[in-house]
Amino acid sequence: MNPMLRELDDPFAITNMGAAVARIRAAMFRNESIAVFGDYDVDGVTSTVFLLGILDSFGVHPRYLVPRRMEEGYGLSRQALERMLSEGRPDLLIAVDCGTNSVEEAAWLRSQGVDLVILDHHTSREQGNADKDAILVNPHVFDGEDKPWSQLCTVGLVFKFAHALIKQMREEGDEAAMRIDLKEYLDLVAMGTVADLVPLLGENRILARKGLERMSNPSRTGLEALYEVAGMQIGQAVTPFDVSFRLSPRINASGRLAEASTAVDMLMGRDWTRCLEEARTLDSMNSERQEIERGIAAEAIARVDELYADAPAFVLHSADWHQGVVGIVASRIAHHYNKPAVVLGTEESGLYKGSGRSVAGVDLVAALGACDRHLEAWGGHPMAVGVSLKADRLDAFRELFCKAVEAQGASLPTERELEIACWLSPSEINDDLFRELDDMGPFGQGNPQPLFGVRGIRLTHPATAFGGGHCRFFADLGRGQSISCVAWRMGDCMPPPSRKLDLAARLTWN
Repeated sequence: MNPMLRELDDPFAITNMGAAVARIRAAMFRNESIAVFGDYDVDGVTSTVFLLGILDSFGVHPRYLVPRRMEEGYGLSRQALERMLSEGRPDLLIAVDCGTNSVEEAAWLRSQGVDLVILDHHTSREQGNADKDAILVNPHVFDGEDKPWSQLCTVGLVFKFAHALIKQMREEGDEAAMRIDLKEYLDLVAMGTVADLVPLLGENRILARKGLERMSNPSRTGLEALYEVAGMQIGQAVTPFDVSFRLSPRINASGRLAEASTAVDMLMGRDWTRCLEEARTLDSMNSERQEIERGIAAEAIARVDELYADAPAFVLHSADWHQGVVGIVASRIAHHYNKPAVVLGTEESGLYKGSGRSVAGVDLVAALGACDRHLEAWGGHPMAVGVSLKADRLDAFRELFCKAVEAQGASLPTERELEIACWLSPSEINDDLFRELDDMGPFGQGNPQPLFGVRGIRLTHPATAFGGGHCRFFADLGRGQSISCVAWRMGDCMPPPSRKLDLAARLTWN
């Protein structure tokens, strides 16, 4: 209930962490050229900013590169690596949030005289990982699932790496290491951890709780600018909801529609005018992304209803669908039907490429493993994956994917179920309950926010519609108090004010 940073385990207990620290220390002392290779989602962006910041504190100023999604694809692709090398060959490349499965690319980098360190948390595929030609730090590959750090996302691993590096350097009397305060980076760790949907348990819980507390008064100019465009007030508590629905979509937008470097530059920036300009650019991109996403989602839902309504899972493709938003559309489809969904667009090369999202009870990594012979590339987590395949493999992949999902989740309900944590009377909703809920947070993957049943609620006034499909009302708690209620996407079923109601609700400070 009261997680503390001192409860974090020894970072050197993570397999290969010592080797990674030794190689990067050697590069620092030899004054070798270092480059950081990131990813374009929130975990990748925050990992990149964190690592650049730590190295900068030691007087090392590496350049960085984030792949261009539409042109270079995901991760350590040859196209992105060749662009990096065209700007100068580094002695050491540090890849964050990608690289585990980049076996051929790691070998090619070694042939070019570039050493590679990988900090990643993606699951390794059956055909092996990149540890032969790189130093790979990935708990999913080498460490047991019972370890307190086993579910860290990449920015959490970067925190552990920074902890290990600083610990080593302090033991050697390094003055720069003595000045670094790792707490200053907890805001980045909280954003990446919450956004990447890793379980908020074990070390993730500690880092997310402390990071969210720090985010209420941000010390980063770029984060303050992002708060400005997201309508968030400095000094107010930051929740996982804020990260997931206000901050993350804006950070992700640049990687989906353009280049994630805009988000990296903003979070690293110190000039308010420049950071605000970049934040407004991200906000504009996010609005554009939302409009594109709505159109594709409507088209995809119509296609499911017409062609695949009874299928256990969905594989959908259109050459007109923007690859930058297919992951969000897959998430909406999975949520709407409570079935896994893979949504694909078309690359310039002709490959079908996109993302998959799952539901409780279905492991997408296991499902795609059964379909490996039909895929050109794939990888990710049990709940979210990236996929690419040739056009003539689409039908075979769809058939085998549906069979693999059916084998895992034959008993899945076709409609979402609401699991009530406990039933409350209106009088039991009070400040004490809210404070106790705060102690249980942060809520998210692995630690879901409790869903309460509330019996005998009366409305104080008739409900009103707002925001194009939502509904707002006030519930009478008795003792002269009422509570504000919002029913998202329920504007077409207004609760009547004339009789008592039973509600399923989550309780949140506002």
